[in-house]
Parts: sequence; C-alpha cells; structure tokens
Amino acid sequence: MAFGVFIHRWDSRYNDRPAEQYQFPRPYLRRVKACVGDWIIYYEPSKVNETRGYYAVAKVQQVIPDPATPDMYLALIEDGTYLDFANPVPFNGAYGLVERGLLNDEGRISGRAQSAVRPISSADFNRIIDLGLDTNELLLPRVDEVGAGFEEEQVPFEFEQPRDRVSYLGSRIMRDRVFRRVVLRAYDERCAITGLKLINGGGRAEVSAAHIRPVDANGPDVVNNGIALSGTAHWMFDRGLISLSDDLEILISRQVNDLDSVHGFINKTRRALSPGRLSERPHPRFLQWHREHSFKQ
Repeated sequence: MAFGVFIHRWDSRYNDRPAEQYQFPRPYLRRVKACVGDWIIYYEPSKVNETRGYYAVAKVQQVIPDPATPDMYLALIEDGTYLDFANPVPFNGAYGLVERGLLNDEGRISGRAQSAVRPISSADFNRIIDLGLDTNELLLPRVDEVGAGFEEEQVPFEFEQPRDRVSYLGSRIMRDRVFRRVVLRAYDERCAITGLKLINGGGRAEVSAAHIRPVDANGPDVVNNGIALSGTAHWMFDRGLISLSDDLEILISRQVNDLDSVHGFINKTRRALSPGRLSERPHPRFLQWHREHSFKQ
C-alpha cells in the first residue's frame, strides 16, 4: 500500500466522480494498484482557472477494468472516505513546494509533476493533510503526458513512516466540521433557501451545512452534496417538506400545512441560491436522490 496523488479537474473528459471513482488508462495501472487500501490526495492542475491545488482526500478500495471503455480502468473510492479540504493547498504557495518529493537532485521540480498518478511520501502526505484540513482552526491530458518521464519512480524510503494523520480522517466529528466549513464558504455563509446571511455576536454564521443525500444513506462529504441552510429550512429539507429540482427550483410538499408562510419564507426568486463555482453546485444525482427518497410530494 502507498499514498498517492491523483490529478483531476472538474471539467475533465474522463469519467471521474471523485467521491466514487477515478478513470485512468492502462499505463497508470501499476501505480494506482499500489494505492489500493490506502489514501490518495486529489490535485487540480495550475492550468485550471481558479485552481484549488490539492483539494481533497479519499481512500482507494479497489481497481477494476472499466466495463464501458476498453483499456481504461476505474479506481473505486471507499464509501464515506472522500473529504474536501477545509483549505485547498497550493502547489507552491506561502509554505513553498508542499510535495517535496517532486524535487530532483538539483533541487528543481522534476517531470514527475506532470504525471496524472504518482506516489507521494508519508511526509508530503502529512504536510498536505495538515495544511488542507487545518483541524486546529476549523480536460486533463493524461494520455498525452504518459510519454515523457513515465518510468516508475520510487518514493524515498522513510524508516517507520508516520501515518498518524490517517487515524483521524475517519472521525465523524472532524469530517462534519470540515464539511461545514467547505459548504458555508461555497455559499458565503448564506442560506440557499431564504437568502439570509445572519451572523451572531461571536462571528458565527446561523446557517448549517446540510447533506443532500445523508451520510447514513451513503451520501459523501463532497461540497456538491451539500447546501447551506438556516435552521427552519434545514428542518424542512431533512423532513422532505421542501426539495430542489435539477435547476434549483424550490419544491414545496403538498403536506405543508401553512403554504402562505412558506412562500413568504423562501427567497423571492423561488430558486435556491448557488455557489459561484460550477463544480460546487448541488449535483443532479444527489438532488434526484432527495426527491425520490426524502421529498414528500
């Protein structure tokens, strides 16, 4: 088993769903198989507008041939392990180069940085996790890049590699705190249903981060499975009294007993507010799940 970095961009032509699967060609098979049973970090390349850099962590459960595409494979992500970072980590920012295993003997960034899948040392993994989670504060050309510098590189050996960060990646308390931070940032701490942004005297936002598909129904901790909701809106959403269409029209259940008040409660556009980044907007698959399994029509 080994830690790894998987390059992904939200507009990729690959059949990627980062919380569920990662598609890759045969030349990367050996590298991906080395990550089975272990954790990987997702990285968005610098050529992407408003790149997030290193932005999420997940655990690879198994690798299978892609049943729909010859010579392609899928790395399947273990349920409940994907987590967006509270703080996306730049490739080379205020803390310098965080993935230091990419440096060659001359101290320059090597060609390995272009690899869509690459191993990462325990020290680099821990460094990125610490910066990304900050628990104290709470179309990718993969085939084109296969040619140059594709020989199998080794991660520098570390005696008794420290893996202490792994122990809290599954903590529900930690994951809820990070998920809240990610979702509230995407919505600018504003309720998507009412449009209100209320902050208490201590500077804490009134809204909470709701999972569209709940965790106990295998809903992932990914930002497009989240929505910022005030207390009443959250209560109604969880009980299926309101839901959303794929284009974010606010749907009201016929079981609501005070329809006029609810119409006065939701924002005047009758559509949920949406994050600015397309990749952070509620995904239709999760919205469909909520309409089919939670919404009381």
